[in-house]
Amino acid sequence: MPGGLVALLDDVSIIARSASASVDDIAAAAGRAGSKTAGVVIDDTAVTPSYVTGLSPARELPIIWKITLGSLKNKMLILLPGALILSEFLPAAIVFILMLGGAYLSYEGAEKVMEKLGGAKHGKTVDDEIEDPAAFEKQRISGAVRTDLILSAEIMAITLNEVAAETLITRAGVLAIVGLAVTVGVYGVVGMIVKMDDVGLHLAQKSNAFVRKFGRGLVAFMPWLLTALSLVGTVAMLWVGGGILLHGTHELGWHALYDATHGLEEAVASTSGSLGGILGWLTYAAASALIALVVGAILVFLLHNVFKIGHEEDHAAHEAAH
Repeated sequence: MPGGLVALLDDVSIIARSASASVDDIAAAAGRAGSKTAGVVIDDTAVTPSYVTGLSPARELPIIWKITLGSLKNKMLILLPGALILSEFLPAAIVFILMLGGAYLSYEGAEKVMEKLGGAKHGKTVDDEIEDPAAFEKQRISGAVRTDLILSAEIMAITLNEVAAETLITRAGVLAIVGLAVTVGVYGVVGMIVKMDDVGLHLAQKSNAFVRKFGRGLVAFMPWLLTALSLVGTVAMLWVGGGILLHGTHELGWHALYDATHGLEEAVASTSGSLGGILGWLTYAAASALIALVVGAILVFLLHNVFKIGHEEDHAAHEAAH
C-alpha cells in the first residue's frame, strides 16, 4: 500500500512538473510572439483614440469599453478558434492571410498619407455635421471593431506563425495570452490617453499654482499628442504592412525585394559604426514603409477610382444626410 501511494505521488509529481513546464513553454512562446506583434499593437493604440475624438467626454470611456468588448470577442470567439483550426488542418494558408492583412495595412496607411496630402477623404468624420449622435456613435464603434478585427487577425496570425511548431495546447495558450494582454494593454492605454485632457482640466482648477500650471500644460499638450499618435499610427501601418508583404513574398519564393531591402539594411549597418544596428533597422523599416506606400497607393486607386467602392459609400452617406 505505501508503495502504491508513493507511486501515485510520483505520478502526481511528474504531472505537476510537466504542467509547470507547459506553462513555462507557453509564457516563453507568448513573450517571443508578443514582441513580433509590436508594430501592429502600436498601430492599434495610435489609431483607436481617433474613434472618440470630437465626441462628448462623457461618452469616451463607455465607447472604449464597448470597443474593448468587441475586440475580446474578435480575438477569443472568432480568431483564436479559427487560428487553431487553420494551424491544424491548413498551416500553409497562414502566409496568405498575413499578406492579405499586410495589403490592408498598406492600403489604410497609403490612404491616410494621401488624405494628408490633400486627397479626397472617405467616410463621415467628426468634422461633418452630425444629425443623430447615437447613430454616429454606433457607427464609430462598429468601424472601430471592424478595424480591430483586421489588426487582431494580424496579431493572431503573426503569433501563430511564431509558434507553429509548438503543440496544440501551447498554441492555444499563447494565442489566448497574447490576445488578452494586447487587448487590455491597448485599450487601457487608450482610455488613459483620451481622459488626460479631463485630468488636466481638473488639475487646472486646484488652488496650488504649480498644479494649475501643470494641468493647463497637460490640456495644451493633448492636441499635440493626438497628432503625434496619428502620425505614429500611419508610419506603423506602413512599416508593419510592408514588412509582412516582404516576408510573405520571400516565403512564397519571390526573393528579389526581400533580398534587396535586407542587403540595404546590412550595407547601412556595416558602415555606420556603433549606430549600425539602429540605423540598419531604420533603413529596413523605411524601405518596408516605402514598399507598403506604393502597394497601398495602387490599392487606393483601384478601389476608389476603378471599382468605385469608396465613392459609392461616400455618395450613400451624402444622400442619407440630405
